[in-house]
Amino acid sequence: MSGGVERLVEIWLPYSESVELISTDADEPLAPAHRPAPTWVHYGSSISQGSNAASAATIWTAVAARLGGVELTNLGFGGSALLDPFVARTIRDLPADLISVKVGINIVNADLMRRRAFAPALHGFLDVIRGGHPDTPLLLVTPLWSPIFEHTPGPGVFDPDALSRGETRFVAAGDPAEVRSGKLDLATIRADIDRVVHDRSASDPNLFQLDGMALYGASDAQSHPLPDDLHPDAATHRLLGERFAEEVFGVEGGRSPPQGDSDCVDLVVALSEPDPQPS
Repeated sequence: MSGGVERLVEIWLPYSESVELISTDADEPLAPAHRPAPTWVHYGSSISQGSNAASAATIWTAVAARLGGVELTNLGFGGSALLDPFVARTIRDLPADLISVKVGINIVNADLMRRRAFAPALHGFLDVIRGGHPDTPLLLVTPLWSPIFEHTPGPGVFDPDALSRGETRFVAAGDPAEVRSGKLDLATIRADIDRVVHDRSASDPNLFQLDGMALYGASDAQSHPLPDDLHPDAATHRLLGERFAEEVFGVEGGRSPPQGDSDCVDLVVALSEPDPQPS
C-alpha cells in the first residue's frame, strides 16, 4: 500500500550470492501478491542464472518473463545444466504452464558426455518431465552462438594469457579432430537436439524447439560481443530477453523495462566478488 493505493513490489535477490532472508519490514501494510499469471519454468546454465547481468531483475529470463506477463521459476545452474535427473524430477513436480529446457553449453564446456550418451540422456530428462506434465508446452532451446565451442570440444578453461593481463576469458581446450571420435561441440549438440525433437514430435505434439542462434547468433558478435567469450553482458541479457519474449510470448517490438522501475526492486548485497565460473 502506498498513498492508499495497492502496488505490486517484486524483490529480486542477488543471483551471484547465497542469501538468507530473515525478515521484511515496511511503513505500510504488506500482503502476499496473488497474480493469476501463467507460470514459466526454465532450466539452463549460468547464462540463464544471470552471469554478467546488471542485476537479478535484468537477467534475460526475468526480462522475458516481465514482457510476457508470466511468473518465472528460473532453474539456472552455473556450470551445471548437465541433465541431472534430480532437476528433471523437480521440474516434473512444479506447477508449470510452460517449460523450457536450454541445454548444450555446459555439456560441452564440462566435456561431460560423448555423443553416444547425450541424446539418450536428453530423452530420459524429457521422459521424467513428461511424467508430471504430459501435455504442458515444452520448449527445447538449442545453445546460443559461442565462438570458442562452435567446432571445438571442451573442456573449457580460463585463458592464461588473459589472466596474466588481469582479464577473465575462456578458451576451449579440446581438439576439433576429436569430434569425429565422439566428443561434442555446439554444432553437434544442435544437430542431436534437432534429432531428438524429430523423433519425439509424432507422439508429443506439445514439444517445440527454438534455435538459440535466433536469440544470439554469429551476426550479433560485432554489436554485442561476449566480454569473456562465453557469457553475455548486461545489454545482451536485455536483448536476449526481448527476443525470447517476441519469439515465444508474441511480444511485438517489446522493450525491456527500465532498470529504475520502482515496482521492481533489486536487493543488492555488498559482498566480495565471487570467483568467475564457466557458463
